Amino acid sequence: MEQGTVASWEKKIGDKISPGDAICQVTTDKATVAFEATDEGYLAQILVQAGDDIIEVGKPVAVVVEEESDVAAFKDFKIGGTAKTPVASKLDEPAPKKVEKDISEQRSCGVYIAPESPAAVNFKQTGDRVAASPLARVTAKNLGVELSEISGTGMFGSITQANVLSHKPAPKPAASQPATDAKSVEAQKRAVVDIAPTGDYVDQPLSNMRKVIAQRLTQSKQTIPHYYITVEVEMDQINNLRNDFNKQLAAAAGKDEKPTKLSVNDFIIKASAAALNKVPEVNSSWQDTAIRRYNYVDISVAVSTDAGLITPIIADADLKGLAGISTEMKSLAGKARTGKLVPAEYQGGTFTISNLGMFGVDQFSAIINPPQAAILAIGGTSTKVLPNPKYDPSNPTSQQFKAVSVMKVTASFDHRVVDGAVGAQFLSEFKQFCENPTKLLL
Repeated sequence: MEQGTVASWEKKIGDKISPGDAICQVTTDKATVAFEATDEGYLAQILVQAGDDIIEVGKPVAVVVEEESDVAAFKDFKIGGTAKTPVASKLDEPAPKKVEKDISEQRSCGVYIAPESPAAVNFKQTGDRVAASPLARVTAKNLGVELSEISGTGMFGSITQANVLSHKPAPKPAASQPATDAKSVEAQKRAVVDIAPTGDYVDQPLSNMRKVIAQRLTQSKQTIPHYYITVEVEMDQINNLRNDFNKQLAAAAGKDEKPTKLSVNDFIIKASAAALNKVPEVNSSWQDTAIRRYNYVDISVAVSTDAGLITPIIADADLKGLAGISTEMKSLAGKARTGKLVPAEYQGGTFTISNLGMFGVDQFSAIINPPQAAILAIGGTSTKVLPNPKYDPSNPTSQQFKAVSVMKVTASFDHRVVDGAVGAQFLSEFKQFCENPTKLLL
């Protein structure tokens, strides 16, 4: 996690906090999780309100004090400023040793442990690096302003866009100073702020999830050498077996019990896991200095949500039955769509399946989910007429052709990990398991 948003505060100012207590709920790029306290104390100030802008990891979100009597002193406390109400009884006392800790240690945690006196907290620039927000850097570049000439008023003394726009550069010699007037400078500033042109459209703010999706997919396409293999899989045997199993599951269910209902996707997950056991080279990842081959099969399954795509994981899919996979997948998909997944349910995975067949998609190519080495793109099922291998010319009732249900499957492979012949072998095994699904029961 690199950034998040405070969704809600579980504690209010003045509340006692014990280790393990949920202080607030934090929305990450994938889910909403509890931010738990690690120390005992009292919540003295909330620095970031619920629903505020995205917060980078390391930015303080609250002030915690050890003594309840110190809570009132931090009523107006702000990072980078002084409180209106000082702790009078503490001002003349020497600061405890813990205040002398390197300030980088305080920045590493999300809850700011306040000094005995709520004095200003300022962080100096180090080395040649000038602390400035990305928007401030872009604005300064567009206006031709040197960041080193600007004093920052943001977090830890960093430079904000407002600092750049309000900065008045020192006059330069006439010979090197281009002719500008106040109107042209203001026009440049407006051009930076009013980025969007006029027109009939709506700008949708980027969610944390959408930003991470964009970053990871760009990284995948730019750094992973993709290649693609497509096969057609006959689905009649899976469809027949699925119908039989669903009838048996419905008959076995109690009167008031909702029966488990298998989907085609459950068979695809199981067939993929079985094929990965047959061709373990695909169940691997690129690690720069080595190729890591996993001894377990964790299948990531792409689920579409309002916020974006997420891939909950069926752990040890090769060891689970179809009914178990079906029940677990329905539960994970429900959690994904309501933002209730915990990190252990979506982090990791050794192979990914993306199924767009239910949307009427015939065939597509998916982008690999790094650091995995492959992803399977499942298209829809259609009817196709094929020669009947059991055709007997001597039998008048024998049909020369037959109608079958076929599904197009495209696998994307990382060529650094999976060679073409190995990728073809994997799809051959997957095809056999789908066209002879009783093998999955062995």
